[in-house]
Amino acid sequence: MHKKLTKLGNSQGLVFDAALMELARLKVGDDVNVEVHEGGTITITPLRPRPSKEEVTAAVRGVMKNYARTMRKLA
Repeated sequence: MHKKLTKLGNSQGLVFDAALMELARLKVGDDVNVEVHEGGTITITPLRPRPSKEEVTAAVRGVMKNYARTMRKLA
């Protein structure tokens, strides 16, 4: 995808159109990590929050409760 850097106030910017935002599953306000690699390659990676240990435990318990009969048959 070809993009052009543009002037945004006293800075320069790269405009992400709606299609690019959708493809990257990004929305305004999301945090991203920007890395510059040897040779000038720039990588932009979305920073997606990870669930806490408590959230994972609660989800697993919910699945075990909802599918207890199935889990017993599989065991």
